[in-house]
Amino acid sequence: MYAGALLLTLMLPLGAAQASLLPHHGSHQRKTIERLEERYRQAVLTDNVATMRRMLSEDYIGIDPSGIIKTKRETLADWKNHVVVIQELTLSDVRVRIYGNTAVLTCRATVMGHDAEGSLNGEFRYTRVYHRERTGRWQIVSFEANRIAGHRRLGRIM
Repeated sequence: MYAGALLLTLMLPLGAAQASLLPHHGSHQRKTIERLEERYRQAVLTDNVATMRRMLSEDYIGIDPSGIIKTKRETLADWKNHVVVIQELTLSDVRVRIYGNTAVLTCRATVMGHDAEGSLNGEFRYTRVYHRERTGRWQIVSFEANRIAGHRRLGRIM
């Protein structure tokens, strides 16, 4: 019995550490991420590069549907130079999962716009990852988009 109690005592800290890695579904944090995503969506629709610059982390990496990787600098240059223009961006099926200081947002996006290769019109699914800094500020660290099957052209919506 003593050995069982000792084993249980030793495992409690391990269980607590593992529990901190599980998704936390605090509605306050989820709502914060949803508001930030809406702020970024508005920045995209209004070509507000200053807001995008503040929201993207310095080590941000985005992956577009054709597999092209873009840094923060490259992403902002595309918006500043109107390489990417989005007239409409409607989000649905928004899901947020919180893992400590990391938030993973997934959603469906209906897009109307264009880039250097042509039309971006269509349906996409994307994942955006936010990280909370020591100051408590959330920043976007990663993005990846995929066109939903059945749509003709691979496009970019970063």
